[in-house]
Amino acid sequence: MGKEFLNLMDPDDVKKIIDSLNIKRKIENVNLSDAYQRVLAEDVYAAIDLPPFDRASMDGYAVSAQDTFGASEDNPITLNLIEKIRAGDVPSKKVEKGTCSEVGTGAPMPDGSDAVVMVEVTDIKENKVEILEAVTPGTNRAIRGSDIEKGKFLLSEGTLLTADKIGALSAIGLDKISVFAKPTVAVISTGNELIKPDEELQHGKLYDINSESISNAVKSCGCIPLASTIAKDDYTSIKNKIDQYKHADVIITSGGTSAGAGDVLSQVVDDIGEVLVHGISVKPGKPTLIGTLPGGDVDIILFGLPGYPVSALMIFHGFVAPFLRGVAGVKKFMEKKEGSALKLSRRYHSARGRSHFVLVKIDEDVAHPILKDSGAITALAEADGYFEVPKNVEIIEKDEEIKVMPLSGL
Repeated sequence: MGKEFLNLMDPDDVKKIIDSLNIKRKIENVNLSDAYQRVLAEDVYAAIDLPPFDRASMDGYAVSAQDTFGASEDNPITLNLIEKIRAGDVPSKKVEKGTCSEVGTGAPMPDGSDAVVMVEVTDIKENKVEILEAVTPGTNRAIRGSDIEKGKFLLSEGTLLTADKIGALSAIGLDKISVFAKPTVAVISTGNELIKPDEELQHGKLYDINSESISNAVKSCGCIPLASTIAKDDYTSIKNKIDQYKHADVIITSGGTSAGAGDVLSQVVDDIGEVLVHGISVKPGKPTLIGTLPGGDVDIILFGLPGYPVSALMIFHGFVAPFLRGVAGVKKFMEKKEGSALKLSRRYHSARGRSHFVLVKIDEDVAHPILKDSGAITALAEADGYFEVPKNVEIIEKDEEIKVMPLSGL
């Protein structure tokens, strides 16, 4: 057997190393119909006035306001109806003294008019409209550019394009928009025992879990997982798989990180790049590896997760996910909605000196710790989230409030 880790790093120090890593952000133009939950790569300015013309903001009658002065139910003023204008129509007649035009909400205001009398305060008899309430100039009229003027700032670089933001971009007539390209992440599982789900399960073999779970976790961080693959537990196989994904921004492996004789990932990374972290003082997930590999303009980042599925996911969510969200430009949006304050269902004991990630099942706003080891697959099926126990905490009492983090993202 290989030697045990000699210098496990403190989780806070590991996070500082991760924060210092970076990848080159690329920009691409996409159709607005494909821009949902993408991140703007440039500031956007209004290409047109909004609204693009003076328009009615109520159903009623476009008038010259001074023609209505003094109007009341006891003293109605009668105007001649000269035209009916609906949204999308082009007015053909000018409103002159003693006349008005019928308008629908959103319809263009005809020349000569400066206000709209709501239909509720009028009576109409043939082509005569009785005005029962006076209006002032600008009443129920949206002036061209009153929402935003052409050339004015609309959305800033770094904005997450949600449904409302896409609506605003649609309003100014954009059909394409510049966004940051989603970082690409290669996912590699290592292990002689691993097979794909479509293969026959033979004695001593296990179906690969981490490829699918990690790939989907990558998606939840606003990144694109590349086709996942399996490497054998030997130097050549692992190196060849890594070489296949030198075009990726990030490579995530699982397995092959501990000090056992068959775990050679650290040797591969050390030979072709640099090992930055090999061992974290955390449970589960102690044998985590972080390194860099030579790429194009910037290095490729490699995260070597433990092989046990629970350990792999815990390290992913605790260390890798914040990094991926940051390079994808969605971190600040995720942090706004992450975490729920829940009460713990029972006392929890933790070993002092190491941070712990604990899976929980949530039932009626109470968090129930899942007390299974990191090799228990059913823990993933039961889990709704997890909480972190700081390294200097040994006991969390029953009913104490904890922050439970979700196991999903975008």
